[in-house]
Amino acid sequence: MRKWKTFFKGCAIVLGALFLVVIVYIAYLFLSYERIDDMQAIAVEAPKEKVATVGKALSVNVEYSAVTYNIGFGAYTPEFSFFMDGGTFSWAESEESVLKTVTEAGTLVAELTPDFALFQEVDLNATRSYHVNQYALLQEMLPEYYSAFAVNYDSAFLAYPFNQPHGKSNSGLVLFSRFPITQSVRRSLPISTTLTKFFDLDRCYSVSRIPVENGKELVILTLHLSAYGNSDEIREGQIRMLCEEMEKEYEAGNYVICGGDFNHDLKALTDDGEERESWAYPFPRESLPEHFSFCIDGLSEAERTALWDSTRNADMPYTPGETYTVTLDGFIISDNIACVAYETLNTGYRYSDHDPVCMRFCLLH
Repeated sequence: MRKWKTFFKGCAIVLGALFLVVIVYIAYLFLSYERIDDMQAIAVEAPKEKVATVGKALSVNVEYSAVTYNIGFGAYTPEFSFFMDGGTFSWAESEESVLKTVTEAGTLVAELTPDFALFQEVDLNATRSYHVNQYALLQEMLPEYYSAFAVNYDSAFLAYPFNQPHGKSNSGLVLFSRFPITQSVRRSLPISTTLTKFFDLDRCYSVSRIPVENGKELVILTLHLSAYGNSDEIREGQIRMLCEEMEKEYEAGNYVICGGDFNHDLKALTDDGEERESWAYPFPRESLPEHFSFCIDGLSEAERTALWDSTRNADMPYTPGETYTVTLDGFIISDNIACVAYETLNTGYRYSDHDPVCMRFCLLH
């Protein structure tokens, strides 16, 4: 009998200790959680190498180019699947894999020689990507560009999944520009207030200003909206804030480009009832303010249908013809900008679960 008492006492002590650890960890999550301030000024970094465009403004009726690319924190090789999407892994395969993937993604964009490059899911210092500073890597690939980085994920240590805890993350969005960025500001988007906030990003968009020779500005909004599931409140709040920002800049006489990962199915013009993932519902076009449209909507139906999808689901390794794909990435432009060309590059999701979306455009009058 004494042995059983000792056994049960030992079990009680172990269970009590585990309960205490859980309580302390939950307290740590809540006490360490803090949203990043809205209207935060973003430091603009000068080019690593001097270029001819330094000091110059944009011109009207001249063709420029932009690319948006979610690089998936350097983890998404075609073989990678992510635990939050129903897949297997929480971290990238290795530090060497992260370095290789981000370098190749940056080289791909550099070879396109865009005037503007918008990146999402760029880690500064994160467990999941072996603490590789991916922003610094991209700056090495794009040394002739100004750049502005906005943090949208600065989390405490996440102890889930238990076999490979996601850990601590510091990550964000970055705009690269061949032309001087005179100002960049971080705007905090509405996000979930439930326990999911610990796993979701501190969503934001950045507002960056580039001078135009006619005295106006090109205002570029770089964003990554929530993969919100069926939360209408979050979706409507984020879109409303974004549209109000775009409308305000247009009314001030500026040119506006909004680009990035919208986490909406951009090919679908309406909710056509087609079966799709919960994070890929059509963007509600009726919410866009007057004078704004998606570049993809300028394509014919045949062109839009034939366009390579910019995103694959990460619930499994990429398998052509089997993996779910959708177009989440793209650009909104104001009607004082003409979209000259638009395409998604087909890399076979070699460097990310996304592929780059490119456009060429002109500023009018």
